[in-house]
Amino acid sequence: MSSLGLLFLLLLLAPWPPRASSLPQPDTPEVKATITGLILSSLERATVFLEERLPELNLDGVVDFRVLQVQLKAIQEEWVRDPLLRPLSLQMGRLAEKLVALLQRSISHLKLNDPNYLREFQRTILPGFWKLPHAWTRTNASMVYPTFETQDSFSEDRGVMCLVQLLGTRRDSSQPCRFSDFCRTLMTRASSSGYCLSHQLLYFLSARMTGCTKGLFCHSQHYMDLFCANMMDLNWRAEAVRYTYPTWDIFMENIMFCGIGGFIDFYKLQWLEAILSWQKPREGCFGKPTPEDDRLSEAAQYHQHFLRRVKRREKQF
Repeated sequence: MSSLGLLFLLLLLAPWPPRASSLPQPDTPEVKATITGLILSSLERATVFLEERLPELNLDGVVDFRVLQVQLKAIQEEWVRDPLLRPLSLQMGRLAEKLVALLQRSISHLKLNDPNYLREFQRTILPGFWKLPHAWTRTNASMVYPTFETQDSFSEDRGVMCLVQLLGTRRDSSQPCRFSDFCRTLMTRASSSGYCLSHQLLYFLSARMTGCTKGLFCHSQHYMDLFCANMMDLNWRAEAVRYTYPTWDIFMENIMFCGIGGFIDFYKLQWLEAILSWQKPREGCFGKPTPEDDRLSEAAQYHQHFLRRVKRREKQF
């Protein structure tokens, strides 16, 4: 997932649970407007960074554009009636319009660079696929696994195969909401961590967006509860080792997916503050810190095997 995966504008729709942070609690329109300005500035710079690299952008990044556009549109409609927030609402509208244009340009590049992958997952970038949560819940710490797998045995190729089955975009024009015994086993396996765990959640999140409700998908909410409880635990681990660099991507990905899944406790002011601090002020990206900032303690190295994995389709800018 590209760095726009932070998608923290959902914070503006959710009630804010109190947590330790140097950012003030957004309990007044003035404070909310100030924090929103920080987030919008960050997103605009990140969008410019990716706009300059559209030919290199993979489909995961294009999905981020679509999800962000959906969120911006929803917040704009919510805030346009408030005189104090209306200027920010208009700013969101301009960014949302820009993202629509970037989506079309990105799709043109994908048709040339990765047409098969685009065909399989084009549904996920169509208008109307991504829907924001209408109700909020919290993770249940009692569902955290006693131990996590020490080796991430997840195969992205097999994960893609299961998602394609689910979406019904195979070459044989199959129907959506299908799954094999293999995919049932893979996507419900316990003790997963890192990107394996986030792909398991993405599978059931995609089933919800697709409207799958039968068979395995009768239990989608249970699996989402289970996976987000463990993703929350891994994010707490990342915070405990002071967000060492290799954890940044999966940390933000966990917030993005579980946030869209309706888990409000992933929205924490101290996590927002940390993420905003990772952005390079000139480039706009969330890149690797300087060597002086990236000295790892033994404790950090011990925990990183839960969160580290090089993804085949990851783009390194």
